[in-house]
Amino acid sequence: MNRLLAVLVLVLPLVATAQSDSQPIDSIVALVEEDVILQSELDQAIEGIERQVEARGESLPPRSVLEEQVLERLIMQRLQVQRAEQTGIRVSDADVDDALNRVAQQNNLTLTRLRDMLEADGIEFEEFRREIRNEIMMSRLRQRVVNSMEEITETEIDIFLASDEAGGQEYLLSQIVITVPESASPQQVREAQERVSEVYQRLEDGMAFSAAAISYSQSPDALEGGDVGWRALRAMPQPFAEAIRGLDAGEISEPIRTAAGFVILQVREVREQSEVIVEEYRARHLMIQASELVTADEARERIRDLRQRIAEGEDFAELARQYSTDQSTANLGGLMDWFPPNAYGPTFQDVINSLEPGELSEPFQTPSGWHLLRLEDVRQADRTEEVMRSEARQMLAD
Repeated sequence: MNRLLAVLVLVLPLVATAQSDSQPIDSIVALVEEDVILQSELDQAIEGIERQVEARGESLPPRSVLEEQVLERLIMQRLQVQRAEQTGIRVSDADVDDALNRVAQQNNLTLTRLRDMLEADGIEFEEFRREIRNEIMMSRLRQRVVNSMEEITETEIDIFLASDEAGGQEYLLSQIVITVPESASPQQVREAQERVSEVYQRLEDGMAFSAAAISYSQSPDALEGGDVGWRALRAMPQPFAEAIRGLDAGEISEPIRTAAGFVILQVREVREQSEVIVEEYRARHLMIQASELVTADEARERIRDLRQRIAEGEDFAELARQYSTDQSTANLGGLMDWFPPNAYGPTFQDVINSLEPGELSEPFQTPSGWHLLRLEDVRQADRTEEVMRSEARQMLAD
């Protein structure tokens, strides 16, 4: 089960486990607009986090501290899901199925084996599906926010990348965040400053950073020990970059004042910025889409027939021109431009990854219809410049 905890660090700890018939009636511990969080949900989420922390070999904070942190996360997740629903974000069953298949494959499991392992650990599979759906919704909501950021000009990015701020190192970071309310009074700011100073002193006295993050941080990543992941120096807000520049692995920054409060950063590892080389694919694509005139079963039979004709020697490109309902590639004989394996979702990625150049896929289905792919070529593409510009755009927007 520890392998699954590592992959699903944000999902699995918050999934409800099976309940015994003898449990008392639930009490409500929080109202989240029109939704509620029950005591049993909080207890189950805490148990999941405890398993996660123990799997990392770290010490647990007091139960009261853990309760407060987990409840805050549950509330924030409910609010994000509600916001996603209000803005029209929807996640189909096929999206959830794709995500579950990815989870199983990443853990070298079949979907049936994944279900068995979850249920053996007391986790109801349907509840697990619901949490996966919620995670996808929240991810799409966050992406929508990113896409709505103020437009940054290419000239601004060029100037930034030419400056010393761009840097060339990457840092594996953890953080502890002590928030200050918007329009805070001087007294509230002083109280937050005293709190972050107290936490900083405990770190100086030898308290493990991850334990301090779990106990005191008010950031959503607190229950993961404040793990931020790898960040390029150039992609950090300037106060953060200045605070950690020159720090070695294991060292911590002094408290940093931000618009949202105070932050302490820990540098866990440092590495030089490396080239970003990605594998890209070129393929021919043929799709048969169900419609008012073509049922899903008929679409499947047509794609099977077309595959047989291609396997027997007919020209893929000509058949794509005649029959494919993919309007973006049909007139090109199904030829797709170069793309990374994840460009068209996990189902496409799994199929592409299973093919050798020149090999024809079996028919496969997505929400768009039934598909055939023939892998034409594979190349290694340097995307370092694109990644650098994307990170610069993010930093300038911040």
